[in-house]
Amino acid sequence: MSDEQESHALERIEPSRAMRTYTIEGMDCSSCALTIENHLKMNTAVKQVSVHFTSGKMTIEHDNSVEEVIQAVAQAGYKAVPAGSVGRSREATKNRSENNAVVIAGVLLVCGFLGSHAGVQSMLVNALYGIAIVIGGYKPARSAYYAARSRSLDMNVLMTAAVIGAAAIGEWLEGATVVWLFALGNMLQARSIEKTRDSIRNLIDLAPAEADIRSGSQLLRKPVEEIRIGEMMVVKPGNKIPLDGTVVAGQSSVNQAPITGESIPVDKLPGDPVYAGTINEEGLLEIQATKLAQDTTLAKIVHLVEEAQEKKAPTEAIVDKFARVYTPIVFLLALAVMIFPPIIGFGAWSAWFYKGLELLVVACPCALVISTPVAIVAAIGNAARNGVLIKGGAFLELAGKVSAIAFDKTGTLTEGKPMVSQVIPSEGSDAELLAIAYGLEEYSTHPIAKSVVQYAKERGIAPARGEQFRNLPGKGVGAIIHGQLYYAGSMTLFQELRASLGGLGEQIRALQQEGNTIVIVGTVDRMLGVIAVADRIRAASVAAISGLRREGIREVIMLTGDNEGTAKKIAALTGVTRSGSELLPENKASVIRQLQEEGHTVAMVGDGINDAPALATADVGIAMGGAGTDTAIETADIVLMADNLEKLPHTMRLSRTAMRIIKQNIAFSLMIKAAALILIFPEILTLWIAVISDTGAALVVILNSMRLLKIKN
Repeated sequence: MSDEQESHALERIEPSRAMRTYTIEGMDCSSCALTIENHLKMNTAVKQVSVHFTSGKMTIEHDNSVEEVIQAVAQAGYKAVPAGSVGRSREATKNRSENNAVVIAGVLLVCGFLGSHAGVQSMLVNALYGIAIVIGGYKPARSAYYAARSRSLDMNVLMTAAVIGAAAIGEWLEGATVVWLFALGNMLQARSIEKTRDSIRNLIDLAPAEADIRSGSQLLRKPVEEIRIGEMMVVKPGNKIPLDGTVVAGQSSVNQAPITGESIPVDKLPGDPVYAGTINEEGLLEIQATKLAQDTTLAKIVHLVEEAQEKKAPTEAIVDKFARVYTPIVFLLALAVMIFPPIIGFGAWSAWFYKGLELLVVACPCALVISTPVAIVAAIGNAARNGVLIKGGAFLELAGKVSAIAFDKTGTLTEGKPMVSQVIPSEGSDAELLAIAYGLEEYSTHPIAKSVVQYAKERGIAPARGEQFRNLPGKGVGAIIHGQLYYAGSMTLFQELRASLGGLGEQIRALQQEGNTIVIVGTVDRMLGVIAVADRIRAASVAAISGLRREGIREVIMLTGDNEGTAKKIAALTGVTRSGSELLPENKASVIRQLQEEGHTVAMVGDGINDAPALATADVGIAMGGAGTDTAIETADIVLMADNLEKLPHTMRLSRTAMRIIKQNIAFSLMIKAAALILIFPEILTLWIAVISDTGAALVVILNSMRLLKIKN
């Protein structure tokens, strides 16, 4: 036996506790998940288990082997496959056989119905109905058996009991019709649910399975799972980028829409980062892999979206609690209706038995149970496709209730990159002022110093050579140039030097009121002039804030540590309704709390790091630029993968629409159930109408939720 075979054998024999994910095949109704959960909870080796109908996934912590878990799920009537190894062709074959069963049962039902009206013997007609019941009802009956063994009172149990009861009192046509409508409804539900699950499968399929790797002078084809960090990938025009990496050679435009939702391709040069699943549009690129296949940004997105779809929203939890109480109550009521009225002589046994069967069919609130999770799956899938990560139904619900949004200024509403806006010499020329400033700021790492240096470089100005450089923290810099001690710094620095600003004082104050940061250049005795530096507003900020106001956001607040003049200028240009200036991180959190005390549900938009207190205090924390930082992806409730705000109005609209659809689904489901219950006793409802009210309502709820997949940015 080889070492590998021995290790596999030991894995089968010696179980170890692990949290694993499985895909469940054959789970085509909302009650299936509870049956599997209940069955596995009876197994002492299972520590915790959660089955999610909408995503088709099961997460389970167990002490026994994978094979034993698969066998336990099989005993519940379903098939478990370790996540990532599902055979789609096998699933397609299974679906075809189930579809064929529905068609054959339907044909037999029609033949029996036509035969009964053509004078065919009732025994033969009932035989056709009986065969239709067996063919169409085999799968629900099998699921009912396992559900009963697992002590689950699901729709399969109730429907099977109703069909057996109908046959027992001679209602063969009713029984066959109920079976066929139930099977048809489940088939349509399964198809519709698959479309919502495909929103995640499509994400997974974004990354190619193989890549071209440069090895010396050769190109080798290699599975992405085998590529190591540091290997060189060659991506041809039109191909997808296999892994996250850094461009080493070549230049091209890369379509990053699959990751960030950006509609315009981004130019990539050597040194720029690229992401798995994005598309190289033009030139040949050589890319050095920086992450393994399981650690790429795309892999994290898929993992987070799958997790998000499995997290129950508050509304979903409330509905589940209601359903767990409602179903046994109606089931007991059905038994009471079958037994007590005939006992006390109030009508015939057959009539009340039939009413009890109708109550059994109405007892399972399928449409109500799936009204929330299907909508959440569809909304989260849509958001992910548009470059927005929503980390769960709870955050989707909260986002739908947001009435106030607070923005960090630097790096969020603005680009976070200060740029020279004005050069004002008091004597001499712009060139002389910039040459001295360049010479002073050349060795500084401060962002404002860098912006001055960059501005001078772009204009072809050479730096004045200096010596004896000194750094004055928080104030500026100094150096000896041309035998004199020059300074470049703030108003505070020159006031401490007791330098005369002359006529520059008023100009400086005016520039500061307009939102500029001021760099004064000169000596103690001579002012060369002033350089005004300002942070540029993002192109998408104004449109995003306008879009948020259209979506019903009442308050848009800007929070910044900058001075009041800068805050007022940015506020006026972007259209925010309030602004707070000179705020420390803890002060920003206080502003959030104040908004909450005013009755607002508050979202905070920041970079996910510097604004941590405010993001944590807000009802919903929204981080920008998730594609470039793991911290943003891990800490925020919602992540805008692109480094701009253009997707924020879409996110708010999607959340609000999702909440509206969830309310519609719940109201519709309850109305249908109430109507069905009311119509039983006037003898208007029949078994087959009861089935339509249940499976039909579930299908309507699914189709209504699927509208969320079509909402566009």
